[in-house]
Amino acid sequence: MKLSKICEEIEYTLLQGSLETEVRDIIYDSRKIAPETMFVCMVGAVTDGHKYIPDAVEKEASVIVLEKEEEAAQIPENITVLKVESARLALALMSAALFDHPARKLVTIGLTGTKGKTTTTYMIKKVLEMAGKKVGLIGTIGAMIGEEHLPSKNTTPESYELHRMFAAMVEAGCEYVVMEVSSQGLKLDRTAGILFDYGIFTNLSPDHIGPAEHASFEEYMECKSLLFRQCRIGIVNADDEHVDGILKGHTCEVKTFSAEREADLMASDIGFINEDGKLGMHFKVSGCMDCQAKVHIPGRFSVYNSMVTMLVCHLAGISDEAILEGLSKVQVKGRVEMLPVSKDYTLIIDYAHNEVSTRSVLTTLMEYHPKRLICVYGGGGNRSKLRRYDMGEVTGEMADLCVLTCDNPRDEEIRDINNDIKVGLARSNGKYIEIDDRKEAIAYCMKNAKPGDMIVLLGKGHEDYQEIKGVKYHFDEREAVAEILDEMKAGKR
Repeated sequence: MKLSKICEEIEYTLLQGSLETEVRDIIYDSRKIAPETMFVCMVGAVTDGHKYIPDAVEKEASVIVLEKEEEAAQIPENITVLKVESARLALALMSAALFDHPARKLVTIGLTGTKGKTTTTYMIKKVLEMAGKKVGLIGTIGAMIGEEHLPSKNTTPESYELHRMFAAMVEAGCEYVVMEVSSQGLKLDRTAGILFDYGIFTNLSPDHIGPAEHASFEEYMECKSLLFRQCRIGIVNADDEHVDGILKGHTCEVKTFSAEREADLMASDIGFINEDGKLGMHFKVSGCMDCQAKVHIPGRFSVYNSMVTMLVCHLAGISDEAILEGLSKVQVKGRVEMLPVSKDYTLIIDYAHNEVSTRSVLTTLMEYHPKRLICVYGGGGNRSKLRRYDMGEVTGEMADLCVLTCDNPRDEEIRDINNDIKVGLARSNGKYIEIDDRKEAIAYCMKNAKPGDMIVLLGKGHEDYQEIKGVKYHFDEREAVAEILDEMKAGKR
C-alpha cells in the first residue's frame, strides 16, 4: 500500500522522501523490521523506539515515523521520514488504514469498568451467537472468532494487533465484535480512531493505581471516560456513584440501566435460584423491555451483567425472545462456572486466585446458604507469599473445609507453597487437608460430598494446564471432573 493512503487520516510533516513509497507492513517492534516496512518509533515507559533507528536503517525499512525531529539526521535520504506529535496515535490510525478500516465493517461493542468486563463480554457474545450472529471477542483471556482462539498479550491489544484481529474477524464473516476496553488501552491510544457503536460502563472502584499505570483514581476515571467520547451510544450503570464522572465530556447518546432508580432498563423483584445443584438469579425487567428473566450465573452482580447484555442486544435489534433464551443458557468459562455433576450438590470452577476475588466469590456463594462450602486450591509458584497468606486467611474464615493441592507451582515445591497458605489458615482457624494431586483432591471432594454442599475449584478457571518445573502439562478441570464421574459410575472410586 502507498504511504499516502496509509497516512490519509493522520497529521504529519514529511521530513524527507516520498509519499509514493510502498509499505508492506507497519512495525513498532525493532526485532521484526524487514525491507519495505514502516518502523514507528514509540516512546514507552521502559524504552524509547528512537534508539532503534539504526536497526531500522540496517534492516532496510522504507519508512520511519518519529516524534523527535533531531533523530532524522542519522537516517539516509533513501528512507522516507515522517514526523508526528504522537507515534501511538499515528500507529492506531495508520494500522486501521493498512487493514482497510475493518472496525467500520463490524458492529463494535466496547466495555470498560473495574469489574465484570470479562464475564459481560462473554455473556453478550453468547446471546448474540444464540440469536444466529457470528461474533468476535477480545479481552483478558484472549481473542476469539466464534470458538477459535487467537493469541493476545494485553486486555486491549496494541492498536496494530487490534486492527489485524478486526480484519481476521471480517474475513471470517463476523458481524459483531465485543471487546474489553481497558483504561490503559484508552490512555495509550490503542483504540484511537475507532468509533464504537456501543460503549458500556459497568462500575468503577480504585484499581490499577501505581507508577506503571495511573497516577491517581481521578486519572483512572478520566481514562475510562474517554470511551464515551468515541462511541455512538453509551450504556452506563446508573447505580454507580462515579457515573457522572464517567460521562463528563461525553459526546454520545446515553442509555442507562439500574436496579435502584429510573433508567432505560430497570431490574426489580430480584431473587436467587438454587435447584438441583444449579445456582442463578431471577428478576423482572421494565423500561425498554418488560419481562421476567433468569440467568444461571450466581450472584447479584450477574443481574447487572445481565442488564448490560439485555440492553445492548435490544438496542442492536435482537428480539426479546432470543435475548431471554440466550441469557438463560449462558455460562462463562472459568467465571463462577457450574459443572452439571449432581442434583444433590454444586460444583463450581472459578479463576479467583487472590484475596479480593476469592472473598467476592465466596460471599456470593454464601448467599445461597450451602450446607458446607468446600474450597479446592493451591498457590502459584514464583509469586508473592503475601498472596498465599491472604488466600489462606480468607478461605479459612469463609469455607468449612479447604483442600490444599497443586495449582501452577512453577519452580517451587507444592508443599512449600501450601505451607505459606497454612500460615493464613492458622490466622482464621481454618480447617484443611492436603492432597497434592489436583485430580485426586477434586475426586475426594466429589466422593465425600453431602446434599447441599458447594465445592469450589479456585485458581485455574479457564486455564487448561499446570506449570511444573518449566513444563506446561495439560490439565483441564472440566475433563478431570468428567473422568472422575465416569470412574465413580464404574465403581473405580
